[in-house]
Amino acid sequence: MAKIIPFKGILYNGSKVSPEEVLAPPYDIITPAYQEELYKKSPYNIVRIDFGKDHPDDHERENKYTRAKRYLETWIKDGILVNSKKPSFYVYEISYRIDGEEKKFSGFLGLVKLEEFGKGNIYPHECTYSKPKKDRLNILRFCEANISPIFSLYKSSDKKVSALLSRITLTNPYIEANDTFGAVHRLWQIDGEKDTEVIKKELENKAIFIADGHHRYETALEFQREMNSNLKSQISNLNPWDYVLMFLANMFDERLTILPTHRLVKEFPYDINRFTEYFEIETVKTDFEIAKRLKGRRHVFGFFQNRSDAWQILTYKGDNLHEIHPNLREIDVIVLHDLILNKILRVADIDYEMDARKALDKVRNGEFSAAFFLNPTKIEDVETAALSSVRMPPKSTYFYPKLLTGMVIHSFVNSF
Repeated sequence: MAKIIPFKGILYNGSKVSPEEVLAPPYDIITPAYQEELYKKSPYNIVRIDFGKDHPDDHERENKYTRAKRYLETWIKDGILVNSKKPSFYVYEISYRIDGEEKKFSGFLGLVKLEEFGKGNIYPHECTYSKPKKDRLNILRFCEANISPIFSLYKSSDKKVSALLSRITLTNPYIEANDTFGAVHRLWQIDGEKDTEVIKKELENKAIFIADGHHRYETALEFQREMNSNLKSQISNLNPWDYVLMFLANMFDERLTILPTHRLVKEFPYDINRFTEYFEIETVKTDFEIAKRLKGRRHVFGFFQNRSDAWQILTYKGDNLHEIHPNLREIDVIVLHDLILNKILRVADIDYEMDARKALDKVRNGEFSAAFFLNPTKIEDVETAALSSVRMPPKSTYFYPKLLTGMVIHSFVNSF
């Protein structure tokens, strides 16, 4: 079973820096232009550690990873970052607005003991790429710290942790900051023994599903193997590299939001009628409100081709997926990839775009030949895929809003 423990987190010192100037989004959504903007915000912005710039004259002894290590050590020494005095959990709440609706969800940050996939109670749901894992591994090697948390989910009908979080969030937060999308991020520290025991007890028999951060988890496993191989004589029962920093939220929290990520293809080798064997096709000429027309419908996809003044709604007939696990045939993103992209089109050159309007524009201007639009993956689909030991295609889920990097850091030095 998954083991979850409090830790002595490293936090920004609010008396020396402004949270909004030093926090950053996750590395994988930072564009080069925004990276530059974050650098300019503050000399202490966490992007310098988590997603630093390459310099033309970098070499083995001076590069973005050696600089990240130096920044982390210097900021701690200078009191820009401070270590919690007691092992703690950290309540993290986000207030945000989407589709005209005000929402708020909360969870907590803690350390989760690493488990190999398939050998414990921690489940992935999405495929990963090798390149980001190499970068994340270097951050671990040089900084010996988890700079950003993994977003994970658990499932519990017990309301004790929920009640605890609700009570804590009525008090003044340690950190409060707005992100670029207008969401408000707040953080509280929980170091009371009774409160930490409530959290540990409720989650002690629960499965944990990785929602966002598969690269970071797999990298943490690789780093653990390196450390345990290199330092056999120093291994104890409580090694910091045996744990990874996670944000944990209850799957029963209906305020969690998953957004779709649409697919773009460079070449569309077939006429639209090729889909008639598997899909009912409806041509729409009156509007391009694709998301509204798809909303709430299962196995329905939008399709748009270059040089077209109309788009199509593809409704799956429900056959030809016999090779897929029966539990997964209801998941739209698997139908899209396994049936449309792999079986019918046999295309591998795929790109991704969250904004439906931008996806349309990329097809209209000839950058791509066609786009497929889909509804967001449901939270229960994440659980189903994970428990079936099947990885969804990359970018099957986009949990919104993203957690900010730098709210809490887990350093392997003095973490317990």
